[in-house]
Amino acid sequence: MGNDTAVLKKINSKPIVWSCLLYLLGLVFLFFYLHPKVAAYIESNQIPVPQVSLLPILGYFLGVVILLGIILFFIPVSKIKFLLRILFGVLYAWGLVVILGLALPGAVAIAIGVAIALLWLFLPLVWLQNLLLLFTLVSVGAIFGTLLPPWTLVWLLLAISVYDIVAVSLGYMMWLAKKLSESDTLPAFILPQNFRDWNLNLKGDSIRRLFESENAERDFSLLGGGDIGFPLIFVASVISFWGLSAALVVAGASLIGLIFAFLLQIFLMKGKPLPALPPICFITILGFLLVYFTR
Repeated sequence: MGNDTAVLKKINSKPIVWSCLLYLLGLVFLFFYLHPKVAAYIESNQIPVPQVSLLPILGYFLGVVILLGIILFFIPVSKIKFLLRILFGVLYAWGLVVILGLALPGAVAIAIGVAIALLWLFLPLVWLQNLLLLFTLVSVGAIFGTLLPPWTLVWLLLAISVYDIVAVSLGYMMWLAKKLSESDTLPAFILPQNFRDWNLNLKGDSIRRLFESENAERDFSLLGGGDIGFPLIFVASVISFWGLSAALVVAGASLIGLIFAFLLQIFLMKGKPLPALPPICFITILGFLLVYFTR
């Protein structure tokens, strides 16, 4: 009992607040800027939008995860560290170009996106890492949300949730995160307990500190990019196919799911790694079903 109390005292609500604020910022960008502009761009240019089925998307996702694991298992991270950082830099630049390119000339958007990605490459501060990852996920959500119907995404979320449970239970998720951290790269939101750590440089030993402390003594919490990325895609799909009011309900449900996942980690897992997607997706899908049966 005394040990449990110590754990609960150490784990505070700041990571929950920061994760909710990041997700809300992503929803604001999606609802009021990115989705309307993407939809207007598609309509004005009369671009045909193909609807993608579940199996290719699921196969692509699992293929990338498995391939990445095989590469990191057989090749020392030191050999491919620079390549991994360049890859993530390109992804972050792409996310910015999508967002900026809808309001600025293409050349200007590319220049800004590349410049900020280069800044991250040499100075990967926590706040910059989190914002760039968020903008990239919002861009992915806005694009894939126009391609994937809501019911296809329901089945995708269920399948990814099963994967999340298996990957966390077998330790694969933490192993993969630790391996990627050796390259000073981590596809996750880093949520500090202390405000000053938002300016921490993630190069070298700083990022590896995230995995060295005991679960209850860490100064940071990690939230996987997919824990926010997949709900954003689902919300974008609902707004694309069913409209704003339905998407607002689903967005609210996904936010509740995000908070619920943190509460489970604190009170049930006592700070240990938790597969966050299942509780997030479960409550998000409940919100979707509420909309579906009351339309």
